[in-house]
Amino acid sequence: MKRLQRSAVRRMRSEAGFTLIEIMVVVFILGLLVTMVAPQIMGRTDDARRVKAGTDIRAIEQALQLFKLDTGRYPSGGDGINALVGGSQVNPEGYLPKQPIDPWGNPYVYNSDGQGYVVKSYGADGSDGGDGKNADISSEDL
Repeated sequence: MKRLQRSAVRRMRSEAGFTLIEIMVVVFILGLLVTMVAPQIMGRTDDARRVKAGTDIRAIEQALQLFKLDTGRYPSGGDGINALVGGSQVNPEGYLPKQPIDPWGNPYVYNSDGQGYVVKSYGADGSDGGDGKNADISSEDL
């Protein structure tokens, strides 16, 4: 009886776990998947930043519309986006929780004549103009 139990335990021990070949096959398959998927994911950070900048600009535009509903005008170019952040006389809670920064770490550019406005991000290079990832993203283009 004990002999049967011992042989069953030995069989279970020898069948437990994975062989080196099985582990190598899994690692090889995972490596293949990474080499197929990684190039599609890598290099898309600039596209993601441009999409985020567009989304931020739309949020700023909504805050500008609320400001205009309360005051009958857009903030002046001198006041800029700061007029939308909390603590203003118009709305103590503010229209935006904090001063927005574009995905490249630069403040958004705001120009207004009181009747219309333009909100802009200068893109990756942080300067006016540019092509590709350095191209400006403007509320006029969205």
